[in-house]
Amino acid sequence: QLTPSSFLRIGQLSNVDLNEDIHELETEVPRQRPNEIPHNEKLLSLKYESLDYDNSENQLFLEEERRINHAAFRTVEIKRWVICAMIGILTGLVACFIDIVVENLAGLKYRVVKDNIDKFTAKGGLSFSLLLWATLNASVVMVGSLIVAFIEPVAAGSGIPQIKCYLNGVKIPHVVRLKTLVIKVCGVILSVVGGLAVGKEGPMIHSGSVIAAGISQGRSTSLKRDFKIFEYFRRDTEKRDFVSAGAAAGVSAAFGAPVGGVLFSLEEGASFWNQFLTWRIFFASMISTFTLNSVLSVYHGNAWDLSSPGLINFGRFDSEKMGYTIQEIPIFIFMGVVGGILGALFNALNYWLTMFRIRYIHRPCLQVVEAMLVAAVTATVGFVMIYCSRDCQPIQGSSVAYPLQLFCADGEYNSMATAFFNTPEKSVVNLFHDPPGSYNPMTLGMFTLMYFFLACWTYGLTVSAGVFIPSLLIGAAWGRLFGISLSYLTKGSIWADPGKYALMGAAAQLGGIVRMTLSLTVIMMEATGNVTYGFPIMLVLMTAKIVGDYFVEGLYDMHIQLQSVPFLHWEAPVTSHSLTAREVMSTPVTCLRRIERVGTVVDILSDTSSNHNGFPVVESNPDTTQVAGLRGLILRSQLIVLLKHKVFVERANLSLVQRRLKLKDFRDAYPRFPPIQSIHVSQDERECMIDLSEFMNPSPYTVPQEASLPRVFKLFRALGLRHLVVVDNRNEVVGMVTRKDLARYRLGKEGLEELSLAQT
Repeated sequence: QLTPSSFLRIGQLSNVDLNEDIHELETEVPRQRPNEIPHNEKLLSLKYESLDYDNSENQLFLEEERRINHAAFRTVEIKRWVICAMIGILTGLVACFIDIVVENLAGLKYRVVKDNIDKFTAKGGLSFSLLLWATLNASVVMVGSLIVAFIEPVAAGSGIPQIKCYLNGVKIPHVVRLKTLVIKVCGVILSVVGGLAVGKEGPMIHSGSVIAAGISQGRSTSLKRDFKIFEYFRRDTEKRDFVSAGAAAGVSAAFGAPVGGVLFSLEEGASFWNQFLTWRIFFASMISTFTLNSVLSVYHGNAWDLSSPGLINFGRFDSEKMGYTIQEIPIFIFMGVVGGILGALFNALNYWLTMFRIRYIHRPCLQVVEAMLVAAVTATVGFVMIYCSRDCQPIQGSSVAYPLQLFCADGEYNSMATAFFNTPEKSVVNLFHDPPGSYNPMTLGMFTLMYFFLACWTYGLTVSAGVFIPSLLIGAAWGRLFGISLSYLTKGSIWADPGKYALMGAAAQLGGIVRMTLSLTVIMMEATGNVTYGFPIMLVLMTAKIVGDYFVEGLYDMHIQLQSVPFLHWEAPVTSHSLTAREVMSTPVTCLRRIERVGTVVDILSDTSSNHNGFPVVESNPDTTQVAGLRGLILRSQLIVLLKHKVFVERANLSLVQRRLKLKDFRDAYPRFPPIQSIHVSQDERECMIDLSEFMNPSPYTVPQEASLPRVFKLFRALGLRHLVVVDNRNEVVGMVTRKDLARYRLGKEGLEELSLAQT
């Protein structure tokens, strides 16, 4: 429960700032410039609700659980496996759809532009080709950005930060809706075809999660259809487990790495874990990569040859040609350091850019204009770089999809064009596998520099797009450059194969940006189909993470923080032992009596200033001398269902209520419970009484007020609670701990700092 909101609305911005003088300035600013939204990352937003991962063990729940026998539990378990299989199949199919559509549309675009460039190289007037390329890009991206900005803003970005928050227990509005999935898929196709510096791998994780959340509920609230299946899973606990399976299936479809998917879900996503879950998630990942593989193999015309396990295929690395020796280990570690520094630079730039976007570019129309601008600039930069590059390579024996001749001699192509004039996935594979001598060092250096800034500018636009592939591409380019310069230095020794260094550079760059360690190592090993590189990749990623963390945190954590989400990490801040529950908790608490007037309940629920979601229930006869001790806890959603069905004591006596409420009535209302304003309660009904005894959770978790913050944090985080009641030694309610009270405390540069809360 939140602190009294009068404290939150200081000034006109409802933006609490602890230093008064800064506050005066902040109140002055908006008068001159009304189009700026002040934003301070030292805030926690109150607009995010928590998910309830703790089952409410009221009488209804206990009765239902006692009725279920062993055979019924077996069917529930079988249903879980069926859902996991369906998640895998559907995620694989969505990935196929994205892949095939992108391939065809991008191929069409590149053919048109290539014919145009070939035509105008002969007779002059190449500026027209540039115009055509930029216009094509900008118009495609415009559509992709329009649908995201105006229909479903949650679909912007890669969706990994949002899924991370969801699995942590924060309810981000609209994040697992069907509408979000449709916009996400269309948006990602359009932004990749529009030539932005983005990949289609990140959004697959979000798409998988939406699919999982939808299937496991057995109905669609967007389509208003209820299929009356899987009703047992209509609660946050079950839904979360399936969402982590969906995220894993997404990774595994994107990279063809089922084990990597499970580890990703474990490392980045799920905050709660058990062994049965691991096995089911692995099953979903395997099914998803197998589905993708078989459909794409049929599409490419060799039905029996399962050769494309993921959306991106790094191609096979042969260990005979490309082994590594012991003296290369220090070189790899050095590459890790470089990757960490570059990744930290990327994140710092993106941080300032995102702050600027939150402040000034918050109108949807401005966001669309910015996306079009980035698309046009990307095309222009690519064109100018290809135009100015004099790096020509012989065409025969090379596997370039769209060779641009430009000013090269006949039978040669421009090698800068293989990097820019292609989808990023293809460019990565080219950088890994093209034979030594395919690229001029100058070409690679210029490409790395330009693409670094383009990718940094693109992440955080209002389009759905991932950051995986651009970072791999930047890393592969400077890694290859590094390999070439090594072979110059060592007079062309055999071990300096540039492809191997391109792989290490890609790992270092991606590790430096997103700071994943375990799952990324396994994903890289599975995607290259080579176990020999496990050790060097692990070293590179560890170094990149250590170096990067020294400067700034990972990209996803940074975006979670910028959105002021109350995210709970694994442990409480290290120096927080001095704080006790008494200092952390919110007071005063709104309590309900066990038998309460309906009018009082309606007034408490309608009170907008205190939008509480859980109410402790205390003993209901206040006239006697006994203590009003804690009897249970009831949720806002349960109270709303009770009012909707009019479960009042008087009506029960008149036997007007035909049947007792069942747990099914609560499940049917989940997840979108009606707001209290939509429920009509007449004047007479306000005088009735409502008995909460069989609906409240009679055994809520409580802590004494002397408990230290780390202890409270552990209990809250490990059980995935939403409300933790603080009691004194007479079992009277003195306060309530919720997610916001714990997420407020963070380790800053100067030690423990407390964030302020804001309504925005």
